[in-house]
Amino acid sequence: MRIAVVGASGFVGSAVLKALGAQGHDVVAVPAPRLKTTQYAPQDHEAVVDELSAGLNGHAAVINCAGVPDASSQDAALLFGANAVVPAVLARAVSRLRPAPRLVHVSSAVVQGRMPVLDESMQTDAFSAYAASKAEGERLALAELHEGLVIYRPPSVHAADRRVTRTISRIARSPLRSVAGPVGRPSPQALLDNVAAAIAFLATCPGTPPAVVIHPWEGVTTMSLMESLGGSRPYMVPEKLARVAVRLLSLAGALVPRLAPDARRVEMLWFGQGQAPSWLTEGGWVPPHGSQAWVDLGHEVSATSH
Repeated sequence: MRIAVVGASGFVGSAVLKALGAQGHDVVAVPAPRLKTTQYAPQDHEAVVDELSAGLNGHAAVINCAGVPDASSQDAALLFGANAVVPAVLARAVSRLRPAPRLVHVSSAVVQGRMPVLDESMQTDAFSAYAASKAEGERLALAELHEGLVIYRPPSVHAADRRVTRTISRIARSPLRSVAGPVGRPSPQALLDNVAAAIAFLATCPGTPPAVVIHPWEGVTTMSLMESLGGSRPYMVPEKLARVAVRLLSLAGALVPRLAPDARRVEMLWFGQGQAPSWLTEGGWVPPHGSQAWVDLGHEVSATSH
């Protein structure tokens, strides 16, 4: 298949490019448009849409991996332009093509925020500027392309050179390593190569995926994440105490928006989050890397940190 990858030079995009190439597909890297704005008016982006339509014509699928991945950013124009407007103009460009290629838009599980269980609904709970921009990107893309759009929501994505992975590894190897309560809870985490393989599957599978697809749970718990990336068992924080601490951190994040992502990270490390079944599993997709890969990742991060 001839497949276009928008944002192919980024963290996820480069892995997707590699995964599709390994499967023998004809993959074309398409530069993402650079847009910085706090609003979306379709008529303001007609030149961009025309250029994209011309470049994407003849492709069986288009994958959008572009966007600003900095969950702590407070630059509203940068976040909205990259994470909301770019998906919208891509969807608009694809809608003009005949036949229209399948568009896989890589969003994020962050759009559902503190919902008890991540699912494949359109319900969102944006707790930060970053989460709001990703949620708006989903909404705008769906408004532009009613059929043939697949919104994929990966959870926290990990690799040895990923900043969030190295940060958790440092915590997991420090006296701060801890989880809430005596039992590890499910934690929505994913390995980069598994995410790339899932995106490749969504772009090329013969069936028709639903409008929203979440990444399947990889079997990671709050306990196993600490053990894999830290090499030792974490301490137990009493659950009631942990919930009070998270509530206070969340209040601080509401007062000082730049603290909201950090408050959410602590909550995730202690309490994790549930995940509903994924269409990917129902569709027959199996992640290429299992639990041992998480242990190997911990060793790799540790070796490169010294």
